Amino acid sequence: MDWTAFFELFYENMMASTRLEIVAVLFGIISVWFARQANLLVYPTGIISTTIYIYICFGIQLYADMGINLFYTGMSIYGWYMWTRRDARKRVRPIRWNTLRQQAQGILMIPVLFGLILGLIFLVKQDDTAYMQSYIPYIDSFTTSIFLIAMWYMARKKIENWIYWIAGNIISIPLYFIKGLVFTSFQFTVFLVLAVLGLINWIRLYEEGRDREFKTGVL
Repeated sequence: MDWTAFFELFYENMMASTRLEIVAVLFGIISVWFARQANLLVYPTGIISTTIYIYICFGIQLYADMGINLFYTGMSIYGWYMWTRRDARKRVRPIRWNTLRQQAQGILMIPVLFGLILGLIFLVKQDDTAYMQSYIPYIDSFTTSIFLIAMWYMARKKIENWIYWIAGNIISIPLYFIKGLVFTSFQFTVFLVLAVLGLINWIRLYEEGRDREFKTGVL
C-alpha cells in the first residue's frame, strides 16, 4: 500500500469535509457512546445525526443509506418509547439476549431486506432509465439491511444489536472513504470500536441485571 498517497487522499478529503458532516459525525459518535452505556440520551442525539445524514446521503446518491437514516429517525422515536416504557412493576425494559427463534428471524431477514431494498430503490425502471442509481448499489443495500436489523434489536434492548453494528461498520468504513466522506469514514471507525466496547458492556450489564433478579427473586 502506498501510505503517502493514502494520507494525501485522507488530507484532501478531510479538507473537503463540510461543517454539516462534522456536526453529524460528532452527534453520531455521542449517540453511540450513550448507547454503549444503555443511556436514554442515545435517541435524541442520534436523531440529530440521522436527520443531517438524510440530507447528506441524498446529495451523494447513497439512497439506501438515506433511507436507513429515515428509518433510524423513526426507530429512534420508537426506541425512545420502548426504553421508557415500564411494566406492571414499574421496571424499564431489561437488556436481554435473543431467543433462538429471534436469532433465526434476524439472519433470514438479511437477504429479504437486501432484495427489497435493491429491487424497490435501484432496479425500479422509469422511462427505461434506472431510478435513482446508486454508486455501489449492492454494498449499499447489504449494509442497509444489516443496520436495519441492528436498529430494531437496539430498540428492543437485545445484545445482538452490537454484533450487527460491528459487521456493518466494518463494511461502511471503506465505503464512505471511497465516496469522499472522510469524517464519516472516521466516524464508522470510531463506531466499530464503540460497538465492540458496547457488546462487552451490555453483556456485563446483562449479567449484573440477572444477578439482581436472582437475588430479589423476580426471575
